[in-house]
This record gives sequence, structure tokens and C-alpha cells, in this order.
Amino acid sequence: MDIEKAASRREEEEPIVQRPKLDKGKGKAHVFSPPMNYNRIMDKHKQEKVSAAGWKRGVAIFDFVLRLIAAITAMAAAAKMATTEETLPFFTQFLQFQAEYTDLPTMSSFVIVNSIVGGYLTLSLPFSIVCILRPLAVPPRLFLIICDTAMMGLTMMAASASAAIVYLAHNGNSSSNWLPVCQQFGDFCQGTSGAVVASFIAATLLMFLVILSAFALKRST
Repeated sequence: MDIEKAASRREEEEPIVQRPKLDKGKGKAHVFSPPMNYNRIMDKHKQEKVSAAGWKRGVAIFDFVLRLIAAITAMAAAAKMATTEETLPFFTQFLQFQAEYTDLPTMSSFVIVNSIVGGYLTLSLPFSIVCILRPLAVPPRLFLIICDTAMMGLTMMAASASAAIVYLAHNGNSSSNWLPVCQQFGDFCQGTSGAVVASFIAATLLMFLVILSAFALKRST
């Protein structure tokens, strides 16, 4: 009797908890099914991704071709300027008239800058190949656009400064009594003029590379 009284007293002290009633689907979890057009949305997303990768791969291939041409042009400009020299046929035992790029600091800087740009463009070709293999990758293209912008500025600066010197060599300056030396050193002036033109072409190609990279990055975001 004592045990029964203790059990009844314990039931009275414990709070009454109502247990939820289970329906016929006892033990089964309700799973939310995706919307009816889920597969259609995923297929559309995959098609857009494949399409974006396709045209970006085409842009990367064009970038590689332009980069290769720019590298050859920049190195050709540096080589042409470095190998251009001319010695006048008339000279004496103590006096000789000779013109070469080391006579002008601007021309020396031109050779150094175009050599650096040509070397950079050559070393950047593997990054361009990575953009071809992985057209949706952003870091290599971002790296290229930053470096291309800096190299474009250097090339344009060197080409513009050298163009001013070549202009003075061709036309002179009557206000400063600078005579046009190209009347005597014709071959030297032709060589330097060709190098400056090649450098401007390299700078223009770098500008196109920057535009291509910016266009690809804008479509990525």
C-alpha cells in the first residue's frame, strides 16, 4: 500500500506533458522537394557558364597572339636602337665623326625600357596560356592587367622622349641654333626613327591588351 501511495503521489507531483499524436506516416521525415523548374534553371546556368567560358577563351587566345607580337616588336625596337650607328667617311687622325645611341641618355633609356618590356611580355606568355586553359579564372587576368598598364606607361614614356630627340635630329631648332644632324647622319636617323615607330606599336598593342583584360574582367563581375 505504501508503494502504491508513493507512486500515485509522484504522478501527482510530476507535470503532465501532452505528447503529440503521430499520424500514419510515423517515422517518416518530410522532405521539401525543389521547385518544378529547378532542372531547367540549372541547365540554363550551365549553358551560360559554358558560353562565357567559350568567348573568354577566344579573348584569351587573341590576348596571347597580341602579347607575342608586342614582345617581338618591343625587343626589335630595342635591338634596332642598340645596333644603329654611323661613322662619317671623312675623318682625320685626331677627329672622327660617329653617332650611336650611347651618345644620348634618352636613347640609352629607350633601349633599357624596351628590353624590360620585351622581357616582361615574354615571361607573361605562360599567364596568358593559363587564361586560355582556365578562361573563368580572375587572378591571372587581374595580374596581367596591372602589369600591362605599368609596361604601357613605360613604353609610351620612352617612345615619346625618343621621338622628341629624333624630331630635333631631323628638323633642328632655329631658336636654339640646333642644326638638323640627319643631313649628315642619314642612316643613323633612319634606324632610330624605325625603332621609335616599333616602340609606339608595342605601346599600342599593350593598350589593346589592357582593354581586352578589362573587358573580360567586367563581364566576370
